[in-house]
Amino acid sequence: MILRKNNPDFLNSFLDYSITILNKSPNSIKEYNYDLSMFLKYISMRFELTDEKELKNVDISNFSVNTLNKITLDDIHAFVSYLAVDLRAKPATRARKISSIRIFFKYLTSKAHIISENPAQDLETPKLGKRMPKYLSLEESQKLLDITDNEDNRNHERNYAIITLFLNCGLRLSELVGINVPDIEFDECRMTVIGKGNKERTIYLNRACMKAISEYLNNARPRENIKSDSRNALFLSERRERISRRTVQQIIEKELRVAGLDTKKYSVHKLRHTAATLMYQYGNVDIRALQELLGHESISTTEIYTHVSNEQVRNAVENNPLANYQN
Repeated sequence: MILRKNNPDFLNSFLDYSITILNKSPNSIKEYNYDLSMFLKYISMRFELTDEKELKNVDISNFSVNTLNKITLDDIHAFVSYLAVDLRAKPATRARKISSIRIFFKYLTSKAHIISENPAQDLETPKLGKRMPKYLSLEESQKLLDITDNEDNRNHERNYAIITLFLNCGLRLSELVGINVPDIEFDECRMTVIGKGNKERTIYLNRACMKAISEYLNNARPRENIKSDSRNALFLSERRERISRRTVQQIIEKELRVAGLDTKKYSVHKLRHTAATLMYQYGNVDIRALQELLGHESISTTEIYTHVSNEQVRNAVENNPLANYQN
């Protein structure tokens, strides 16, 4: 639930517009609310509209349209500088907040006509350098699965099914926690997930996934006293409600640690990277198919998985037809 009671009316109107017209997901709305609340709090301090010294304590409920009209591109740049210097925010984090600000001001000028000039018109996004994705090797992935499957606790079948889906299907965290049992077509070995931007896509389930899900449902998933709003949820917590994102993160962190893998290097999202990388390296997968499977809007996002391992590079050199030619 997004806390809106301390928001100015125009911010809540923007969030409603994003839900109803832009069809943004609940996660996107939370991000918009967080980013824009932070921005307005910063502006309040920059314009000396508050005596608060801590950004988080600034009240923006009475932030006026008159103040909105005074915001310039320089003020937005100052906010981005604050993110980079004071908060040491990564380029990706700054880029997301810039995107939120750009969409927000476009709404205020072009849709709601609350202000006349758009100060974010020429706002640029910081250049993001492409980084090689971190991922588990095939051996490390197998070790993680073996450790989880052989643990002696009542949740091991649930945790094993979670990790199996991450490593075989390349799911996002939000997609995994959102899975409902009716979303799974057992006869067709597939399921439907809701990805970014509320976009629905089909995930095909291999034998390992079907077996892990079936064993969890038959042997471990609670059947009674499930919270009413979680009855359809595939994965349940100890409290018999839909498992939370944070709980899944804790499960993965714990299983990585037990498997002797670096929890500073690997995380839930790195399991998605692992699935994509293993499919590309071992499955002879076309990049367009990989794009569809991962739910990427742009193929340029999928291209980060087309990297090759050091062993593949070595093999390419060793297999050069001139490798054994000598004078």
